[in-house]
Amino acid sequence: MNKFSTIDYVIFVIYFFVVSGYGYWVYSRKKKESISGSHDFFLAEGSLTWWAIGASLIASNISAEQFIGASGQGFQVGLAVAAYEWVAAIALIIVAVWFIPVYLKNKIFTMPQFLETRYNKTVSLIMAIFWLFLYIFVNLTSILFLGALAINSLAGGGYLHEIIIGLAVFSLVIALGGMKVIGFTDVIQVLVLIIGGLATTYIALTLVSEHFGLGKDAIAGFNALLKDSPDHFKMMLPKPGPHSSQEDVDKYLLLPGIAMYFAGQWIVNLNYWGCNQYITQRALGANLKTARTGILFAGLMKLAMPIIVILPGIAAYVLYKNGGLQHEMTVGGHLNPDNAYSSVLGFLPNGLKGLSVAALTAAIVASLAGKANSISTIFTLDIYKKYIKKDADDKSMVVMGKIIIALALFISILLTWKDIMGIGAEGGFTYIQKYTGFISPGIFAIFILGFFWKRTTGPAAITGIIMGFAMSVLFNNYAPQLFGHNTFLYTAYYNSSSHQYEIPFLICMGLSFLFTMISIIVVSLAGPKIDKKALSLDRAMFKVEPSTLALIVTTLLLLTALYVKFW
Repeated sequence: MNKFSTIDYVIFVIYFFVVSGYGYWVYSRKKKESISGSHDFFLAEGSLTWWAIGASLIASNISAEQFIGASGQGFQVGLAVAAYEWVAAIALIIVAVWFIPVYLKNKIFTMPQFLETRYNKTVSLIMAIFWLFLYIFVNLTSILFLGALAINSLAGGGYLHEIIIGLAVFSLVIALGGMKVIGFTDVIQVLVLIIGGLATTYIALTLVSEHFGLGKDAIAGFNALLKDSPDHFKMMLPKPGPHSSQEDVDKYLLLPGIAMYFAGQWIVNLNYWGCNQYITQRALGANLKTARTGILFAGLMKLAMPIIVILPGIAAYVLYKNGGLQHEMTVGGHLNPDNAYSSVLGFLPNGLKGLSVAALTAAIVASLAGKANSISTIFTLDIYKKYIKKDADDKSMVVMGKIIIALALFISILLTWKDIMGIGAEGGFTYIQKYTGFISPGIFAIFILGFFWKRTTGPAAITGIIMGFAMSVLFNNYAPQLFGHNTFLYTAYYNSSSHQYEIPFLICMGLSFLFTMISIIVVSLAGPKIDKKALSLDRAMFKVEPSTLALIVTTLLLLTALYVKFW
């Protein structure tokens, strides 16, 4: 750890004790107030304020895959990857106005519970098990591995396993306090990750300005980025033509220009923010106004996230392109875009290095703790209580929840020990988006039709789950070989990494969603009408207050200005 000075250690230790101490204070206060029921442990029912909900949403979302993966894609593709952040702002508005009122009106506490209420127990159980595997084997594991990898790189290497264990144990301590402790400590985590993230971006821009002989001037550094690599500041990547370079084709496979706005981006974001226990759990214990304001606050903050998670990657690209960071950006003689963020961190001065590591740790621990709590919530409320011990009281449910949190983190340690899941080879950000994308079309289809089409049936929902996964596998892995490289539905391109023709995975998601929706509608109409109680809905629940409307309009105006600037 010779890359760190004494002041770096001091700053990190202060961060650790502040977060731990504040979490213990929240936990102790909760115990004094005799609030220890299962709903409080899993949902922090009535405890989280709007700003805590908003901060917790951001802390849970911005983790290692964002810092490392998004910076890596910023290096490789440029600002176009900000679509994930900026479309999320619109998705959060949709969730706040139309999704959350449905959940709260129908007293929904978990996503499998929604599926049972709307469809049947079979759909609920299938998806509960599905989500548990996804959260542990894809999300929890990738967050832990990528986070440990980044911190290990900054520390000079050789400490990966110790860092994996340290992050898991720190997350365990926070998660065992329940959702209230997670939610309120996330406020500190967000402050740390924003301050540390901005410090890293500032240093990255000053490195660029110094490289071009402009002195230590962050604004001059940003202008140098715009001048040197204008193509890295375009939100829309052009569709490859006959004379396009392989580099342009590889970029398009990741972010297929305007096509992704008619397909995958909406499915990714609406499924993630609106149909995901890990995210919605923060708002399910609040009243409608508090939940809405917190979600919209998170949407407003999403607009600024590219400054923290993408701009350092673009700066690293410009430096590398002009002869800098040659050693830092290569592994075994090969360029590794995922090294972009950690390569910039290595140039931080004493003190700021400790702050940035604290920011990275804050993002990782917040995400790990939140994800572990969601795993425990789904298992305890939707499997343990319903199928294993139906007479379980609040105390035994909380105990089981804590056991599952510890077990989930232990499994993730085993999976990350030698990167069993192959996360490092795939590329962190792409790994999560791609493999989550295999199930997102089916999940989002059964939710959106379950919300707003009464005729949708349980058998049709099961068909949709199977069809969504099958179509995702087909279009991602086999369609170009079976049906050709150029059809009326898609165009496949040669991927230099996999050495085969592929359809951009965001377009694959759109095609999978289309065929899944058709299959659900056909099966629903072909089968008998099932007398299943519909969700409780009324027009009044979708009305927004003037203050809420002002927040929505502000977000949309800022978003419009950003797209006009970088289109």
